[in-house]
Amino acid sequence: MFDRDKWNEILEALSANTFRTILTAFGVFWGIFILVILLAAGNGLENGVKKGFSGIATNTMFMWTQGTSKAYKGLPQIRQFNFKNDDVPALKANFPDLLYVSPRNQLGGYQGANNVIRGTKTAAFTVYGDYPELIKQESMTIVNGRFVNQQDIVLKRKIAVIGQGVIDGLYEKTEQVIGTYIKINGVNFMVVGIYNSKSKNNGDAESAQKNIFIPFTTFQQAFNFGDTVGWMALTANDNASITLLKPKIFEFIKARHSIHPDDDRAIGNFDLFEEFSKVQGLFLILRFIAYFVGTLVLLSGVIGISNIMLIVVKERTKEIGIRRALGATPSAIRTQILTEAIFLTIIAGMFGIAVATGLLAVVNKILASMPSEDMMFANPSVDLKVVFIALLILIGSGLLAGFIPAQTAINVKPVDALRAE
Repeated sequence: MFDRDKWNEILEALSANTFRTILTAFGVFWGIFILVILLAAGNGLENGVKKGFSGIATNTMFMWTQGTSKAYKGLPQIRQFNFKNDDVPALKANFPDLLYVSPRNQLGGYQGANNVIRGTKTAAFTVYGDYPELIKQESMTIVNGRFVNQQDIVLKRKIAVIGQGVIDGLYEKTEQVIGTYIKINGVNFMVVGIYNSKSKNNGDAESAQKNIFIPFTTFQQAFNFGDTVGWMALTANDNASITLLKPKIFEFIKARHSIHPDDDRAIGNFDLFEEFSKVQGLFLILRFIAYFVGTLVLLSGVIGISNIMLIVVKERTKEIGIRRALGATPSAIRTQILTEAIFLTIIAGMFGIAVATGLLAVVNKILASMPSEDMMFANPSVDLKVVFIALLILIGSGLLAGFIPAQTAINVKPVDALRAE
């Protein structure tokens, strides 16, 4: 039940020395403010980094051949080998947890380029042979036309999907792109789609727009690749981990190509899921640091409140003695001191949360007005769960701040308190 006299007494006690009360409350205000800002900053950084992974199937691994380093079954120690077309259905049949197995080929080596001609214009671009599933594995959207489809694969159609970088190099600004032809290694391909990639391509976002995608089967036939597969993109189902499947996949491929089981050099790989897991682990550490630092700062404010409440108790020794002499129980005295400490802590803390929230709203408004494509910081915010945790911390802090002063108050003997000056 609401006790008006009791709350008037609390407000009078806290306002008796306003400046001291404000300075005391500032410690709690600053602690909770720092906690919220640190958590929001961590979320903003996490959102920005994860935005770079948007559209990418993170449970993915890329693997390629590198040449053997051990002799096996009468075969020489150093030899080259390639993945083959029949490796793809074999992997799908033996590993049901694989969602996509996409064989890929490329003209030129790693990050290589190939001359592409259109009319009198010539420019160098990277040319890939791919399956339709690739668009579900990479951060890519079709802005006009379409991507490679299954009929293109079956009929080995000479079609191409190009990026804005290719358009800038081969077309005039006002030209129609869809339906035109480009020539790759003397073979004409009709442009059926324009893509936009969100990939940074090792920090170079511009080069990610300078790729040409054609059907995998057309690539093999047009450029005399036979049944050679340059590398593969493998994506696991959501309920499986490509990192855990990886050793068994390597073992299976080594057995198919007569490679020594202990030859770790033969197959190269890049495990995107493993890298993504490391990033998530980093943000867990950052979140822990934010809670740790914010709690320490908040604790320093709580200690300040506890010290001031001890001084207040000492100043009110005679008052406490009179109340005890008039029949006030130790429980009533303890409740009074704890209530004052909790009230001051919660008011200061809620003000800190409000100021931090207002600052975050201003920061988000500024970020919204800025170009965000290359920004590694987005939407710094805290959710309701964090606010709830902060409230629990505040209540606990108030109890902690008032406990020692409250115990000191109830230990005062009425006779000694009445003699105090």
